[in-house]
Amino acid sequence: MAIESVIDTSKIEAMVAQLKAAAARAQGVSEPAQIGLKVEKAAPRVDFSEVLKGAIDQVNDSQQKASKMSQAFAMGDDNVNLSDVMIASQKASISFQTSIQVRNKLVSAYRDIMTMQV
Repeated sequence: MAIESVIDTSKIEAMVAQLKAAAARAQGVSEPAQIGLKVEKAAPRVDFSEVLKGAIDQVNDSQQKASKMSQAFAMGDDNVNLSDVMIASQKASISFQTSIQVRNKLVSAYRDIMTMQV
């Protein structure tokens, strides 16, 4: 008996649309209709330190939210479900692990650049 797995592509397409919208916002495009158009303007400067700080702040916010939710659940707050606490803690864990991997890649790239002969 073969079990067929069906992949719901609508969720994947929604995630791709969210990623494209976030990329458009980062580039300064105000309307999603302008994403596909080629514009002859100079690309806006993106400050690496601001992007990095924003990403670290998002990781910190997710960890603080998960911590507050787990404390509220431990104190017996009826408005907080165990499933919500577990989901928030997993999101915080995944975002932290992702930031660690990005850091490792940046350090590796830095070391590669520093060992290059000029």
